[in-house]
Amino acid sequence: MKPFTKVASVIFGIIALLHLLRIVYNVVIVIGSYQLPLWISAGGFIVTAILCFGLWRESKL
Repeated sequence: MKPFTKVASVIFGIIALLHLLRIVYNVVIVIGSYQLPLWISAGGFIVTAILCFGLWRESKL
């Protein structure tokens, strides 16, 4: 068992869930005068979900 990879996997899973919730509920994020587009969260969801899945599988080995 690899506890660090499990913890990292859970953290990536939470971040992926937050990205998905932003897309579903159409949450607007403004940084200064710049509005962050939703496609950034779509990419963030894909990347963090892949990392979550990969680390979870690695922790089982």
